[in-house]
Amino acid sequence: QVQVVESGGGLVQPGGSLTLSCGAPIITLEDYTVGWFRQAPGKEREGVSCISYNPGSTYYADSVKGRFTIFRDVSKNTVYLQMNSLKADDTGVYYCAADGGTTTPQAMCILGDPVQYWGKGAQVTVSS
Repeated sequence: QVQVVESGGGLVQPGGSLTLSCGAPIITLEDYTVGWFRQAPGKEREGVSCISYNPGSTYYADSVKGRFTIFRDVSKNTVYLQMNSLKADDTGVYYCAADGGTTTPQAMCILGDPVQYWGKGAQVTVSS
């Protein structure tokens, strides 16, 4: 069964903005640490931003600090990744991940583990 589903990917010009959504048809995301990861062609997957089940705790990779924002909408059971000032280097497949344990956002994003559920990914292409 699909536990987390990404949406909102697409093609955007450099300097543009895009918002990704991570929805969950079955689990309650408020109870999970949720993260966004990306993988560019030929590169390893990297943690972009993660948010704990305590909504005040977040982590951002240095490459996206000041440009990306992760936040929850509890009423919609959705976690968003608002991406501004996009660059060509932001191109890749973006994955949503969720873990119901006590991992911190920093640990999840840096280690990519533990993760209970992975989405199938959404393509983001930044190109003129």
